[in-house]
Amino acid sequence: MKPTIYEVAKKAGVSIATVSKVVNNTGRISDKTKKKVTEIMHELEYHPSSVAAALTGKQTFTIGVLVPDISNPFFAEIARALENSAREKGYGIILCSTDYQSERENDYLEVLFKKQVDGIIIATESSDWKVFEKMHRRNIPLLMFSIDHPAFSSHVVTTDDVRGGYLAGRYLLDKGHRHVAMIAEIDRVSGRLRLEGLKQSLMDEEIMLDEGLIISSKSKIDEAKVAAQKILKLENRPTAVFASTDLIAAVFINEARKANVSIPNDISVIGFDNTIHAELTDPGLTTIAQPIPDLACYAIHQLLQSIEKPNSSGHRIMLSPELIERASVKDLNNM
Repeated sequence: MKPTIYEVAKKAGVSIATVSKVVNNTGRISDKTKKKVTEIMHELEYHPSSVAAALTGKQTFTIGVLVPDISNPFFAEIARALENSAREKGYGIILCSTDYQSERENDYLEVLFKKQVDGIIIATESSDWKVFEKMHRRNIPLLMFSIDHPAFSSHVVTTDDVRGGYLAGRYLLDKGHRHVAMIAEIDRVSGRLRLEGLKQSLMDEEIMLDEGLIISSKSKIDEAKVAAQKILKLENRPTAVFASTDLIAAVFINEARKANVSIPNDISVIGFDNTIHAELTDPGLTTIAQPIPDLACYAIHQLLQSIEKPNSSGHRIMLSPELIERASVKDLNNM
């Protein structure tokens, strides 16, 4: 059986109230007593119950994080960075991967509510925002991560996706590419903004992006394969493809290899995120890097502000991406 607070108090020779004060770091307790109680807790492997803390209306020092797909390296790296930043502040993370399903989203939010988390970081784009409005009405602090919604006055931390798309397009133009395609997560705001940035860069050179070369795909392997094959089977293939995530770009490179299409000699590829995929692909993937550690740090900081000051106004923080050059884009200017 799990050790109880009563057992800790008995072995330490103190009252239950004293153990509670040590656990919650409240009240006046001598360093000697605090040290003794802490040692007994470690010895007995006693862990305070977050549920019990929630029932008494105290902070549980836990944060819920909703992501659409933890198998996507970007969200995996974000989850790790959020956990690292939260731990530095004395908080733990409860990670929920919704797999783009509204039903899972609802279920996980109810779980987080019952767990009495102190706040929630939302990186999913729901088809039914009413579920988040319910959390908002329950006065649970929310932070939107890489997304935004006008219905909430919560904090937002994101990357300048339009700028990132523009950087990708400008780089391809500078390398002599004029016939460009894009595989974009059209169902996510970030994907649409990255597409907008690409279009803006092409417009600088009075080039219109062919709507037939905009292929929609979630950042999932099966969908990305289908999108890649559509482009690879074209008679008049583009000279370059901009993928709105590194995962989509990595899948494209793999599908090209299967079709005996050389990257970058036959077609160039540029991604977005700068996840582990960018370094593991062959050739290495030129990509637009998101500042993942900084995004996580700001997200935790802003959410904790909402927890400590519930009535404070929300802030929108947008960080700049940068281009990381590797070997997946061919320079056509020297041909």
